[in-house]
Amino acid sequence: MSRKGVGLAAFDRSRITSAQYASHGSSLRSANAQAFEAQLAVFRSLLQQFAQTHAKDIRSDPTFRAQFARMCAAIGVDPLASSNHQSSSGGSGGGGSIWAQLLGRSVNDFYFELAVRVVEVCGETRGENGGLIEVPKVRERIMRGRMEGAEEISEDDILRAVGTLKPLGGAYEVIKVGSKPYIRSVPKEFNTDQTAVLEAVQVLGYVSVSMLMANLRWARARAQTAVEDLVAEGMLWVDKQCVEWEYWSPGFMLETEEISAGMVTG
Repeated sequence: MSRKGVGLAAFDRSRITSAQYASHGSSLRSANAQAFEAQLAVFRSLLQQFAQTHAKDIRSDPTFRAQFARMCAAIGVDPLASSNHQSSSGGSGGGGSIWAQLLGRSVNDFYFELAVRVVEVCGETRGENGGLIEVPKVRERIMRGRMEGAEEISEDDILRAVGTLKPLGGAYEVIKVGSKPYIRSVPKEFNTDQTAVLEAVQVLGYVSVSMLMANLRWARARAQTAVEDLVAEGMLWVDKQCVEWEYWSPGFMLETEEISAGMVTG
């Protein structure tokens, strides 16, 4: 009894079925994408209504402003990003940031003006810290120079202002040293050893080679190389008056001098 082979018609049916599945999958993806876009449009509309209702609070209250920014981030909206791409693709948008569209130019300008002050503070203090300054210290210096009655500035505002400097390249960036945020205003990447030394300096304000050898279990050459690299970059200052040289955080030394001077004058 002869056995019949699989005919060409079976292969044709298989190809047709595969094409139908592919077409159905494409239709589902398209429908899901359209539904997602519709949901985003609804969220954006509600966000705009919220912003218009609470515009005064967003402008004046840094905590409220930070919460509003987090609401934007939750639906994938960067409040400081330009929306030119939306208008060019046929959508709505005036070509400015979301802040500018929803709240007018005042809040948008606030962040860019704050970014200018951040750059100024980083430039003024670079000789003291080598281009690495804590975010709270930046805020403190900026608030010290503001007129009485001016809007309160939060650390969150500082971080967002630094974000507007991204077009300048890697010169201005927020990095974490230990658990503290710093603004780095020099285009330099720290290696792991340098980062470990900077973290150790936060404890007492200074380190020595023997401290690094004992606590990090480094060889003397490794510890010496790490601190000397940071000294060369201006990140650490050397106190040569001790039996063993101590490598100090410039900011910590200046704060200590200010406190001592205040006690003398007081």
